[in-house]
Amino acid sequence: MGHSTSISLHTIRGIPEIQSGDDLSERITHAIQESDMCLEAGDILVVAHKIVSKAEGRVVSLSDIQPSAQAYKLAEETGKPAAKIECILRESSKILRIKPKTEEREAVIICEHRLGLIMANAGIDESNVPGEDRVVLLPENPDHSARRLRDGMASRNDGIRPGVIISDTFGRPWRMGLVNVAIGLAGVPGAINLAGQADSQGRMMRATVPAFADEVAAAAGLLMDKTAGTPVILFRGLQWAESNDDLSVLLRPAAEDLFR
Repeated sequence: MGHSTSISLHTIRGIPEIQSGDDLSERITHAIQESDMCLEAGDILVVAHKIVSKAEGRVVSLSDIQPSAQAYKLAEETGKPAAKIECILRESSKILRIKPKTEEREAVIICEHRLGLIMANAGIDESNVPGEDRVVLLPENPDHSARRLRDGMASRNDGIRPGVIISDTFGRPWRMGLVNVAIGLAGVPGAINLAGQADSQGRMMRATVPAFADEVAAAAGLLMDKTAGTPVILFRGLQWAESNDDLSVLLRPAAEDLFR
């Protein structure tokens, strides 16, 4: 895979509020065309998971959730609604840490999501969701969602198959603030192993594995304005090789985790 010397990022505007059952490939293709653009070979689309989740019906009304005894217990401890806690429990394989609510900040629940992601509140989000007491869950299978979207884009764009990255915003250990990361991918490499190659000084690299999909997702976050409804960013000019990678290549195996 070669090195990019320049790239361009394009905000795809005009994507409407997504409803359950919407065809995202149709909505995104129409928005690209309305922007006087067309897909080109080598393009990558970074898509905020929220519109994927909405299209897949992953929006939940908290009034429809019956909390468990554990949810009520954690709600008392954290100050979060019991119905939301119940959603967190259902989406998680394990609760790793809980920091109770204080006067300075909300409670924090760090979970191991059933997809293997370590994240706050199991990725459950209340922002940019129409209606009261409604939350968005992560897609059931973001890799499958990315592959389906890629196939749909190819069918509507003369066979051009863009790389697709589905992203979400994450906090990071020992760092403040949030960045976009990849939670699902299709066609693009998740990580690129440079071990065994020589660096610019001729020294052999032993543990250099850039997280390509995360780097692209993070860059997309610069243009994904959460107040302006711009959930799709098109990258052009990146050098990348077709890959069958999925989310698993970006998840650190438990045996290598020194903090669990």
